[in-house]
Amino acid sequence: MEKWIILLCIAVVSSMLAPMVQVDASGNFQDIGDSHRAAKEITYLTNKNIINGVSSTHFVPDREVTRGEAAAMIGRSLGLNGTKRNTSFKDVSAGNMASGYIMELVAKDVINGYGDGTFRPDVKLKRGEMAVLINRAYNLGGTNSSSAAKVLMDKGIAQGMSDGSFGTNITIIRSDFAVFLARTINADFRVQTGDTSIFKTTQYVNVGSSTLNMRSKPQIVNSPSNVISKLNHGQVVSVASYTGNWAYIKVNNLTGYVDKSYLSSSKPSAVLPAPPPAAGSDITVIIDPGHGDHDPGANGFGFQEKNVNLNIATHMKSYFDQTSIQTKMTRTGDAFLSLTERAQFAKKYNGDIFVSMHMNSFNHSANGQESYYYSTSATNPYVNQSKALSTYMLSRMQEAWPLVNRGVKKGNLAVLRENTVPATLVEMGFIDSEIDLKYFKSDTERKKMGRALFLATLDYYYHYEGRTDLAQYYSQVGASPSKRLH
Repeated sequence: MEKWIILLCIAVVSSMLAPMVQVDASGNFQDIGDSHRAAKEITYLTNKNIINGVSSTHFVPDREVTRGEAAAMIGRSLGLNGTKRNTSFKDVSAGNMASGYIMELVAKDVINGYGDGTFRPDVKLKRGEMAVLINRAYNLGGTNSSSAAKVLMDKGIAQGMSDGSFGTNITIIRSDFAVFLARTINADFRVQTGDTSIFKTTQYVNVGSSTLNMRSKPQIVNSPSNVISKLNHGQVVSVASYTGNWAYIKVNNLTGYVDKSYLSSSKPSAVLPAPPPAAGSDITVIIDPGHGDHDPGANGFGFQEKNVNLNIATHMKSYFDQTSIQTKMTRTGDAFLSLTERAQFAKKYNGDIFVSMHMNSFNHSANGQESYYYSTSATNPYVNQSKALSTYMLSRMQEAWPLVNRGVKKGNLAVLRENTVPATLVEMGFIDSEIDLKYFKSDTERKKMGRALFLATLDYYYHYEGRTDLAQYYSQVGASPSKRLH
């Protein structure tokens, strides 16, 4: 086969699966003019990156739709994760452009494969199968091709063939698929089934002290990218239709979708203003006791660094537990985490700052304390915040254990470099130093160090972030804010 023919085939097969920029179907597709019956729907879906042309100039409206293409388009319309991945089907490789959407829809029981372990992504989709997929994807109620087709026709989403039938066994073409999908997503495109005003049901927003997200399209996976407005408790909306758990509504000439469970037919009672949040309740501190399990860290005088780190971290957390500030510990027992796992912990658990705790060692010939921060913003952008946090940490450690001050230092350390929040690593002392031993060997002193790291966190927020609401927590432990050090 000639090379140009191979390239053309690849382009045709993959074109429907690759997102494209916004277009006007009648202006960009030479085969979709202003008078084409599906021009508006194709433009609507193209501009939402749900469907696209076979090329930049041709849509090919009469080409049949395959099962793989249908999965990709429905998956995009639902906002699902289309990242390519391995699948459970022997004929859908990880490189297949629809593999991610296929597995997402399989997990949601929207689509399935065949008994022989295949999915058959290139098989042409029939109109009856299309009706079932849309009913399942948007919870419209139809369970087989007959009932699913009736639902689509009753809702003005689909129309029958010229012979009066739905055409259940006829393969569906791209233009028809676009029409049906656009009408499912946006009731403005639907065929009127009686009342010319589709927004005819009055409902009230019932969310208490919260707000209700109004979205540009219904989604199974919540995404902040399509929130177009926020509605308040008691606000009046006009409902046109329901798509699964989503209501298609109109508010002040703005149309969109909301979760119907937050609508009521009667006006809800007024909600008293919510009490102000507790001081620091919006803050989560990540506490990282270094090392663990088969990685003991440094050793000295019968002590293992991993155990000292964990003990002090537990004391530190006990002080936070007396406040509304939240904490998450990377480990609470003798467990091992890789440096990457530790660095990603704050992002995983919505942390706000990261404190990694360690003990130093150097052949019994050094002692003292130091703290580190990462000074290049290319990976962790919080350089100034991390430096300030490290500064307050070292200052409070010096108060707790008056050892040699080895300074606040720059450190190209993975737990700092790969982190996503202000981060510091503290070396609380030398585990092989006889001078430092008299402090870390005592649980009373280890508790004092936990208190110091707690206070250092308060200092950072109080001085650097301006969180004066946290001042009350100093007095709880008989302390007061430090001097401003940054």
